[in-house]
Amino acid sequence: MGNRLSKIYTRTGDEGTTGLGDGRRVPKDCLRVDTYGVVDELNSAIGLILAGEHLQTDIVNCLTGIQSRLFDLGGELCLPGTEVMTDEQVRALETMLDELNADLPPLKDFILPGGTPEAAACHLARTICRRAERRAWQLAGSESVNENSLKYLNRLSDLLFVVARVLNRRAGRDEPLWHHSKRGA
Repeated sequence: MGNRLSKIYTRTGDEGTTGLGDGRRVPKDCLRVDTYGVVDELNSAIGLILAGEHLQTDIVNCLTGIQSRLFDLGGELCLPGTEVMTDEQVRALETMLDELNADLPPLKDFILPGGTPEAAACHLARTICRRAERRAWQLAGSESVNENSLKYLNRLSDLLFVVARVLNRRAGRDEPLWHHSKRGA
């Protein structure tokens, strides 16, 4: 483990720059910083799901592991040229996705975000994950980004959708469905 912060404020960012893992100073609004910032936001949103009171152990273990991987991903993005995320981690998400999806009824309608508070938080995390993926692809247009990181974010948004469905089903809640209307609200 590297150095730990003993002082939370450093004042080094007061001029609008921040340090990357390689020591370079960059503007706080640069795309790389924005990308790992959205990954951090996603990790916090998953923490909100985990704060729920009615989660089973399999979901807690799944999401806690994902939080650690997102911390790895943020570190990877903070240190240009580093590759931490692996194909094995992408496959692990696919396995979890297949296992959780196996007992769900097939989708016949679009699902609206909602249901239990934990499921609604899962949908919020899913949308943040999609934003993180978009930012990562944007970054990949101009800088090197690990392709496994891009795949991981893509699978994770799918997993979060499935976890929301699982949470609603386990709680005995109907999934909120979209109903097409030709008129406004």
